[in-house]
Parts: sequence; C-alpha cells; structure tokens
Amino acid sequence: MREGGRILAGALDWGKQQAGAGMTTADLENEVADYITARGGELSFHNFRGYPARVCVSLNDEVVHGIPGARKIKNGDIVSIDVGVRYKGLYTDGAITKIIGSVSPEIQRLVATTAEALSAGIEAIAPGATLGDIGARISAVAAKQKFSVIRDLVGHGVGYRVHEDPQIPNWGEAGRGLKLAAGMTLALEPMLALGSFEVNCLEDGWTFVTADGQPAAHFEHTVAVTETGFEILTE
Repeated sequence: MREGGRILAGALDWGKQQAGAGMTTADLENEVADYITARGGELSFHNFRGYPARVCVSLNDEVVHGIPGARKIKNGDIVSIDVGVRYKGLYTDGAITKIIGSVSPEIQRLVATTAEALSAGIEAIAPGATLGDIGARISAVAAKQKFSVIRDLVGHGVGYRVHEDPQIPNWGEAGRGLKLAAGMTLALEPMLALGSFEVNCLEDGWTFVTADGQPAAHFEHTVAVTETGFEILTE
C-alpha cells in the first residue's frame, strides 16, 4: 500500500500541475490515468459498481464522482480530482481540490479549510481512538469557519477492496464509535460546502452536487493506524 500510495500521490500532484483553464475534464483524466499506468498501477474506480470513467473530476458545486468528458475547465472554477489505485493487489484512495485562476476569498477559504479538516481528522488517529474522534475533529474545523459538512457521503476503510468497512463520517462525538487498532487502513475524505450540507445525485447516477448550487471542496488521504499513531500512505 505504501508503494501504491506513492504512485497515487504523484498522480494527484501531476494532475494538480496540469489542471488549467481551457483543458477538458477528460484531458485531465487522461493526464492522471496515464501517470498511474506508466508506473504499473491500475485505475481502481473504472467499472467499480459501474462507474464509467477512470478518474473522478468534479467542478464547483459537484461534490464527488464527477464523470470526465468534453466540459472545459474555466478560470474561476474549483476542480476536485479523486482517484483510486490498485497496485500489487492492494488499494489506496486520494483526492485534492485545485483553484483555477481567481476566485473569491470565501472560496479560497473553503478549499483551505477542507484541507485543514483532513489534517485535523488524521491527527486524531491512534490505537484506541474512535471514529467519533475523527469526525469531531473534522466538523470542528468546518464549524469554526462556518462551512457545512456533507453528511450523505463519508470516508471508508480501504486496502483489500476499493471500499471496505468501516464507514467514517466527517462528523461525530469524541469518544464514540468503533475503536481504532494498529493495522487498520482508512480513507479519510472530508467534503465541505459553502452553503447547505444537502446534496442531490444527477441523472447520470454518479455525480453528487450541492442541493443549493454552492461550491464544495474535497480532500482525501489513505492512512494506516500504526502502533504509535498514524502513517499517511498517499503523501
């Protein structure tokens, strides 16, 4: 998983470098996918439960699972790239959000806060900590900046499959829920919105958008619980 995680981290960094105004979301998908396959990785999202693409590319009010295509990225967009890698039979998962050109200070703060929320959730991980500790840390960061935590979409276990138990909500009560143990591998993925936490799924059956059309941001790491704390596998 460390090896696959390094490939995934490099792919997200490459995608962040390449994403820009004028390219299509399919162009961006190809950049990320080609980076992974050139290094011996497989795109684990492709055909997972019928998902038709290899990489999720979501714009603005699209929270997750955007399907790449002919849409062009524009200045003022925020672009989330979410990708899963299968390498030597094991799975990792990660996501980033990039600002394209100039956006309002509020949207800049949304993206920065979502990244901060991921870091806060990761820092709660240790043997004996609970899933509620993770969610409480994430939601506290969001609440401080007055952003909404998307509730219908959660993090998850990962390792032998794309998605495994447990589900990992991005909110919760400290000290409550499943206790963590060394050896667990978890995909933490806070999704924060500028407006309401409510979401709808589009007719494509995959793309989740904010119900009020306000922007959302998404960051994700695969993290291992160690004997003394945590190790981020997708850095």
